[in-house]
Amino acid sequence: MLDHNARADLDFVLASRRRWADRLYPALTRQVAEAGTAPADRKDAAPIVKAQPVYPWFAWSERASQKALWRAVTDATVDSPAIELPQSPKGKLTLDPDLALPEWYTDWDIHVQPGGIWRADASAHVYEMGAKLVMMGGNDDYTFHTSFTNTCCDGLENPTRIVDLGCGFGKSTWPLKRAYPGAEVIGVDLAAPCLRMAHSKTEGLGLDVHYMQADATKNTGIEAGSADLVTTSMVIHELPRPALEGIFAEAARLLKPGGRMVFLDFQYTGDPVRDHAVTEHGTRNNEPFLPGMMSADTCALAEAAGLTNARWVAFDERGPGRQERLEWPKRPEWHFPWAVLEAEKAA
Repeated sequence: MLDHNARADLDFVLASRRRWADRLYPALTRQVAEAGTAPADRKDAAPIVKAQPVYPWFAWSERASQKALWRAVTDATVDSPAIELPQSPKGKLTLDPDLALPEWYTDWDIHVQPGGIWRADASAHVYEMGAKLVMMGGNDDYTFHTSFTNTCCDGLENPTRIVDLGCGFGKSTWPLKRAYPGAEVIGVDLAAPCLRMAHSKTEGLGLDVHYMQADATKNTGIEAGSADLVTTSMVIHELPRPALEGIFAEAARLLKPGGRMVFLDFQYTGDPVRDHAVTEHGTRNNEPFLPGMMSADTCALAEAAGLTNARWVAFDERGPGRQERLEWPKRPEWHFPWAVLEAEKAA
């Protein structure tokens, strides 16, 4: 339970992030429109956007509010206990103390979270609370991930195994187990603290999931051709090109013939200002590989790995979830261009 001061700090950060999204971004787009030179694409938009009076405030507010978020969350979680693992678990936790974490993962404080998410149990507590606030209050009950499962990963007939790559503390994994209780669900991640939290939280929900520590961009050790579904949620924009190719290769290796790959991430929308803003988000939020992923031909990479019918569709987190095409609802405020990359393993 948060005390009054911690709650006030978090409310202030949340309000700041909302004003960045619903006041500063619309002001920026309005100033660009009034400048009289409509940008043709995101690269053309860059000098026009940066010339607007509100731009320095928009850019500064995004990074400053992100830093303030982690300060507030760190203060709020400073007394959190060590993660306790269940004595008689339904599921399984497999950690690899000898796993070498890749430099592209450890060299950056991703999301500007000090120290990353992999150092200690405290890192997992901070990340878990921050993951709610970064969605500006719209994911308190993990409705975002439930919608992803229900609208993008639906329709499987009696699946026997589902693998969630880059599962973090399990927020994208336990909805899959709820949707398919008869399937073996495996969550894979690099961060041992997050996996301990995932195991603890999932057991508390009465669900049996196998969490394992492995590099999802390499051979995870899970049996080849054994999965009906392989998912990721907000993972591939964090990967440099070799690792991006690696995660597609591992998804293809894991899938059964006829199995599905479903990766939730970002894509460009065709709106030059929004596309420029999300490109710069990679820099301001310490996500250096985001622009490279979004500019890559990820459908071609998926097919080069052995998958077929690769395509992106939009994902509307505030509405029906998965869309039939790569088209987003028109909204004046800032919101991320969520999208889903789908592909199949040839039968």
